[in-house]
This record gives sequence, structure tokens and C-alpha cells, in this order.
Amino acid sequence: MQRGQESPDAVKVRTLPVQVAALLTRRIVSGGIDGGRAPSELDISREFGVSRVVARETLKILASLDIVDVAQGRRVVVRPSAEWDYLSPLLIEWLPTEIVGELLQELHQTRVLLEPELAAMAAVGVTDATLDRLKAEIDRMAELEADPNAYLEVDHEFHMEICRAADNRILDRIMYSARWLGTASRRITNEAPAALAKATADHTEIYEAIVARDPDRARAAMRKHLANNSALLAEKEKQTRRATRRR
Repeated sequence: MQRGQESPDAVKVRTLPVQVAALLTRRIVSGGIDGGRAPSELDISREFGVSRVVARETLKILASLDIVDVAQGRRVVVRPSAEWDYLSPLLIEWLPTEIVGELLQELHQTRVLLEPELAAMAAVGVTDATLDRLKAEIDRMAELEADPNAYLEVDHEFHMEICRAADNRILDRIMYSARWLGTASRRITNEAPAALAKATADHTEIYEAIVARDPDRARAAMRKHLANNSALLAEKEKQTRRATRRR
């Protein structure tokens, strides 16, 4: 497997600047910062009892995620939330569940726009070596249907293999950049009863269409797979809303 995913059970050791950046991000999201003015380096140092170096690194992290603008001699301001870097695994980790749910729906919309066409492109230009790798991944999926965490890694690689077969470097980078959200989405869809067996069947249909080098069939098979995922995501969203109302 060419690109692994971080294990959900991996121990995450966060540096002090990252911890402070997480706290400030959550404060911004909750509306705890008024007027669009973010804390300055000095404000952070005083409030959290950290050095100016830590405060400076905190602001660099927030700026790298497009959460704030920092300029020499100017105050630190919060950027519009629509412009934040939602492909960053750090930001996804810090956001509340309801916002992550919205992002997963938006990711799914993106996949529906891109992946059927990627499958069609792959069916036209696929090599025998790529077909061998896709078949190996299908076989692994069948073996891993009782292990959702391992399954999602193979699932991700199957889709990336199709993307690489389409031979478009820009689309490859778009798909790869969204891998963290994709992992979060797959963890949700994998929870449903018999979901993995169904997913293996869907992936097999996609594979067989690509083997046949039939772009229309490959496009339709990918759309069917994504429609099944959409139903699972929608059901999870309903469950989350019901749980929120009960609280």
C-alpha cells in the first residue's frame, strides 16, 4: 500500500503551540472572540502563561490554516470561516461534531462531481499493472470485512489507484489532499450493518467495469457506490441531530 493512514488508536502528542491554537480555534468557532480581533502574541503569552516564542508559533499555526491574518505592525484578525483550510487534519480535529458533519456532506458532493469521471477516465487508460493492483485491493477488502479500520485503508488506496490511472496530476492532488476527511467519512459509513460487504460488492462492480474498459459502465458503477454512501451519511446525520436534541 503506497500511502497509509494514521491509526485511530495512535497516540497523538501535541506541542504546546498546537494545544493553544486548538483552544483559540474552538473559542473562535463558538463565538468567543468579538469583532474579528484575534489575540496578539502578547495576549496569548499573558493569558496562557507561555513564552513569546510559543505565542508566536501559535499564531503561525493559525495563519497556516487561514484562520487568522498576521502582519507586521498590524493587529491579528480572524479570517472569514469560509476561507479556512478545511483539508487540514488539525483543523478537522478541532472543529465541533456538527461542523465536521457538514464538511463530510460537502466532501461527498465533491466526490460525486469528480469520482465517476475519474473512473471513466481510468477505464480508458488503465494499464495491466494497475488492474493487478486493483484486483489485489478487492481481494484484501473481502478479507477485511470484519476489520473496519484496516478496510478503510484499502478502500482509500483503491480510490486513489483509480485516480492515478486517470493520469491527471491536479485531480490526484485534490483527491489526496482530502484524504483525512475521506477517512472520517469512511469510518462513519463503515459502521452500518453489513456495510463493508456491500462496499466490497460496489468496488467489485467498479473494478469489473474498468477491466472491461467501459467508461460509461465505470461511471455508473462509481455513482451507484457513492449513492449508497450518501444514504449511510444521511442516516448518521439524522442520528446525530436526534442525539443533540435529546441533550
